[in-house]
Amino acid sequence: MGFFSNLFGNSSQKETEIMINEKLNIGIILGSTREGRVSPQVGEWVKGIADKRGDANYEIVDIADYNLPFLGTGTGQEPGIQSWNEKLASLDGFVFIVQEYNHSITGALKNALDLAREVWNNKAAGFVSYGSTGGARAVEHLRGICGELLIADVRVHPTLSLFTDFEEMSTFKPADLHLDNVNAMLDQVIAWSGALKTLR
Repeated sequence: MGFFSNLFGNSSQKETEIMINEKLNIGIILGSTREGRVSPQVGEWVKGIADKRGDANYEIVDIADYNLPFLGTGTGQEPGIQSWNEKLASLDGFVFIVQEYNHSITGALKNALDLAREVWNNKAAGFVSYGSTGGARAVEHLRGICGELLIADVRVHPTLSLFTDFEEMSTFKPADLHLDNVNAMLDQVIAWSGALKTLR
């Protein structure tokens, strides 16, 4: 218990055990809103893997459901912004489903990230990405954004190819080899989310 004693500071052992044993809430965030997107297929696949683990409460969070205005174009009081922030506040960690557009993330995801601040802080995130190069370049950009928002991003990063994990670049049929990487990523998200919860 030495590590946890240091991490939790003056918390009693009982409080520490409750904190460790309480199930975390992890949001699987769909990072695209365009017509014909495949992110819902990828998100449901990740959730199916995650739900079998039984180690957290996992849910799909679709930014398209919030009708978010572009940052700076409205009053800032739109109901979608408040609902978005409330949803993020209820979560302990995230798995971003990331699409690569022009070597970076979608404008919709960047806007959604920018329309919240403190509710991102001291939480962990993992990534599952796809694109012609597996979405790796988009995630490199997203890691920098996460750092600014005090989101701790984990190392393991499953990458999906539009050429080998999708039929005609539209029907998701992932190779079996990705299963181990998704579980390893979730292991890290759960561990870090639990540790960071003690800072909030």
